Amino acid sequence: MNYRYMGKTGLRVSELCLGAMTFGRESSEEESVQVLDRFAEAGGNFIDTADVYGQGASEEILGRWLGGQRREDWVIATKVRFATGKGPNDAGLSRKHILDAVAASLKRLGTDHIDLYQVHGWDARTPLEETLSTLTDLVRRGWVRYVGASNHTGWQLQKAIDTAKHHGWEPYACLQPQYNLLSRGMEWELLPVCLNEGVGIIPWSPLRGGWLSGKYRRGMSAPPPGSRVDEAERKNWGEKWSNMNKEPTWRVLDALHEVAEQSGKHPASVALNWLLQQPGVTAPIIGARNLEQLEPLLQATGWTLAPEHLERLDEASRPQPIYPYDIADWAMAGR
Repeated sequence: MNYRYMGKTGLRVSELCLGAMTFGRESSEEESVQVLDRFAEAGGNFIDTADVYGQGASEEILGRWLGGQRREDWVIATKVRFATGKGPNDAGLSRKHILDAVAASLKRLGTDHIDLYQVHGWDARTPLEETLSTLTDLVRRGWVRYVGASNHTGWQLQKAIDTAKHHGWEPYACLQPQYNLLSRGMEWELLPVCLNEGVGIIPWSPLRGGWLSGKYRRGMSAPPPGSRVDEAERKNWGEKWSNMNKEPTWRVLDALHEVAEQSGKHPASVALNWLLQQPGVTAPIIGARNLEQLEPLLQATGWTLAPEHLERLDEASRPQPIYPYDIADWAMAGR
């Protein structure tokens, strides 16, 4: 596996990041350890989790596995923002919650530092200065090495970057947005901010909750029973069948299967390889319940889609711009 620098930092991470959201939830500890071992064998060194995944079980499983590894070999990322309890200060990005949450994450992970600590979303009720100064304190204490953000809008990310610059605080090294062939909205504002400011992009849901895994083709009338998309319908997640069963989705999937067949690659590998070739992307975050799901994802590296295949996927997946993006190209061209 190849390694890339995280944005403009000197931190090098594997070009695939292993997401641990399934650990202790869809995946047993035994299955999770098998996935971790296989990822390590493939050359991966970058793992992402969060304090709310499995109500802490994900961090605990990862921590027990990490105890048998050489800690310096691994870049461990986790997140803070959402509720970890029922108390009034058990959520958000206040100084109190961040300090409580990082201490709990360090304990569950069984380590004395977190390599990348990310805010899991924007907190409109907490002053940004309170959040950013606290994150900077964590870096200065040595508890955290780098900080990042997830699930921000363009103006929120730019405001955080500018505020940190103004005060001389720790800058965001990366952004974790949803980004894939079926979700390209981040290209309109978030991508330009990241490219302009040197913020690395580590996309979550690179297979859009399974839609780009190769399981779905035009003509299907329902998701496979027990699949994530099937579960999403019951839990009202964004990738649910009733949201995605429409012509733009099937147009992308037609192109994906066409390119996969022509290139002799698995559709999931093609979807990930397309993402790896997009500007600013450091490492898509792959998730797998077991080894069977993991294997085609690991095959996304070490090769490059042909230009005509990239063009085919780009054209099929390009979203119809809304105002003001529909006139932005005219303005930039001076028309």
